[in-house]
Amino acid sequence: MSLRVVDRLGAADVITLLNAIVGVVAMIGAVLGRPMLVAQLLLLAAAADAVDGIIARLYGGTKVGPYLDSMADIVSFGTATGLFVFAVARDQWDNLTDTPELLVAAVGAASIFVVFSLVRTALYTVHVDEGENRPGIQNTLGATILAAAYLSGLVSVPLLLGATTVLSVLMVAPVPYPKLTARDAIVMGTVQMGAILFPNLFNGILPRVLLVAAMAYMILGPWLYWGE
Repeated sequence: MSLRVVDRLGAADVITLLNAIVGVVAMIGAVLGRPMLVAQLLLLAAAADAVDGIIARLYGGTKVGPYLDSMADIVSFGTATGLFVFAVARDQWDNLTDTPELLVAAVGAASIFVVFSLVRTALYTVHVDEGENRPGIQNTLGATILAAAYLSGLVSVPLLLGATTVLSVLMVAPVPYPKLTARDAIVMGTVQMGAILFPNLFNGILPRVLLVAAMAYMILGPWLYWGE
């Protein structure tokens, strides 16, 4: 019996695998203490995640696609994002490893994000049908908010750890979120690419626009966004 990899994977799956690769590179960047690079890579992974969804909707997906997407999300928007949070704390708090309270706070917030991302992804994959609005914020959205905030210059570690904890809980909140339309996903992806390539342009205007848009969707999306 053959896995028939070439026959069973589609174009959207290839983009999903690229998302996972970017997530792994982001994790390496976090280990090396490069939070700025990691933030940019997280946004790149989020853009890839949007692209694979658009391709799957336009040209059809594969049976394995949803599982690959879930696993790639855990890599990029779970583990890599948690490591990003810890990397920022380590970069900003020089005495992090020497202060048990600070270390516990940083490790705790990072771990909570990873765990809730894992739980949310697993429950969504098993219990939410394709046509349904998704309960809880997407882990992609949580990662985008954290990365865009950092690139916008909001580097207060207590604020970051608090935001990480709140976003973690919101991932499993019983609030339905509609999918972005293909048009809006393209617009968001364009802004994301701008924030990645030119994070410091005009005092960081692009990451700030991305942050405002992501926050607006998180706060207003369940009630005011029409979705697909």
